[in-house]
Amino acid sequence: MPIPVIDIFAGPGGLGEGFSNVFDENNERVFDIKLSIEKDKHAHKTLELRSFFRQFPLGEAPDEYYEFVKNYNPAKDKEQREALFAKFPTEAQIIKNEAWQCTLGDDNFPPEKVDERISTALNGERNWVLIGGPPCQAYSLVGRSRNRGISEEDHRVFLYREYLRIIAVHHPAIFVMENVKGLLSAKLDGNRIFDWIKSDLKNPSRVFPGKNSPKYRIYSFVKEPYKSKGGDPIYTKDEDYLIKTERFGVPQNRHRVILLGVRDDIVLDNFQPLKETPKRKLKDVIGELPKLRSGIGREICGENAKGKNKYKAIPDSWKNWEKAVTGYSKKVSKELDVAYSVKNVQLQTGSNFTKTDLIEVENPLKDWYHDSRLGGVLNHETRTHLKEDLARYLFSSLYLKKNSDFPKLRDYPDWLLPNHKNAKGGKFADRFRTQRPEQPATTVTSHISKDGHYFIHYDPEQCRSLTVREAARIQTFPDNYLFCGTRTQQYHQVGNAVPPYLAKQLAEIVKDIFQYL
Repeated sequence: MPIPVIDIFAGPGGLGEGFSNVFDENNERVFDIKLSIEKDKHAHKTLELRSFFRQFPLGEAPDEYYEFVKNYNPAKDKEQREALFAKFPTEAQIIKNEAWQCTLGDDNFPPEKVDERISTALNGERNWVLIGGPPCQAYSLVGRSRNRGISEEDHRVFLYREYLRIIAVHHPAIFVMENVKGLLSAKLDGNRIFDWIKSDLKNPSRVFPGKNSPKYRIYSFVKEPYKSKGGDPIYTKDEDYLIKTERFGVPQNRHRVILLGVRDDIVLDNFQPLKETPKRKLKDVIGELPKLRSGIGREICGENAKGKNKYKAIPDSWKNWEKAVTGYSKKVSKELDVAYSVKNVQLQTGSNFTKTDLIEVENPLKDWYHDSRLGGVLNHETRTHLKEDLARYLFSSLYLKKNSDFPKLRDYPDWLLPNHKNAKGGKFADRFRTQRPEQPATTVTSHISKDGHYFIHYDPEQCRSLTVREAARIQTFPDNYLFCGTRTQQYHQVGNAVPPYLAKQLAEIVKDIFQYL
């Protein structure tokens, strides 16, 4: 029988997707997601749809699924979803039981209600896996900077205890807990948060006495223990628990703390951590997607940083853009004619489903991403950008092409600078970041839902920020994974997710541990 999995704080399902992609020699799934808990309604809709996809054997999802994702319209989500599920009532009931929109720690979802749902999903199974990442904004370095530290009043600091409580009550054989890198340095009242989280996870009864909870050993996924003391693995430093995803086949420099908890009745004779793989280049995973150009939004005519000149108007016609910027930078002006001599760029903003063939490039993860039944690309639609931002994007991508790095604001001509007195220095120095094609991408975060300035496409011919699908490719979601909601909501989901390709590798380790049961 498949190993049961409970996924809490699930987001759009990145961890669950990785676990669901581990198959045995008979092509059967090793793990079965019994319950996914997520509070965001749009991510919950994404979880529901992916659960539907998993109800069918590998490669045998019905045509109706593909028709749904190709024709998806956020404004018609409810009626489209009801029509799909009505054709598959058995699967629809399973989905209803599995994907639960629930806010853990909220008065509307008391522990008794949560425990009943988990117990029903497990149906008496003792050996199962808990996965999930408690909300991490309070631990993040950016969040702490904005909020001037961590406050005990911030409920996000203690939401990990909802995770801990479920361990204490339901005793999983294995748990996998993900969080941000900032957790390693976070403090509350002078105490290191990571130290007491590890202590709690090793012995949940410290926080929840009377639950008969077993103890757990905490392992790193990427390091062998320095030594073992009383069966507990010992590591030399906290950074040993940090996973740098670019070292494990993910085309992104995403660094996350991920803990592996093993119930103390399971004795591991030979624990093997993740094996490193070659780095993936960004261009190899998004270079095959259809080329798009951005729509042009309104124009802001404000003063530049020196307050002397107005922004110069940028022509509506893409063909005339070179005339708007040629001469403002000697470093890139010679590249403009080359950039605009290409004729095969689609002069469109894309759509939820772009019906077109992929561009042939050498993609080492093509078997992971591709689905020939799609016949196109999902969630591949550009934003509409301000004319001034489009000019900056063009400058930045051309500068990168010429200099192998994106420009800081001090490198921009004055007329392209944002209307801010500190535009050339301080925290605004890298306000516009063009992604390097020959390297893994920088970390995709939920901020990508607000603007695309940190995620500019490296291709000057396209001159825009990344689409949802490109961000999803960077996060290693398969191409047939539809993100529900509006484009902004889709970006938010992708930015908050765990890369499924990494999660699959974690799941392979968990699968191997189950042989000791």
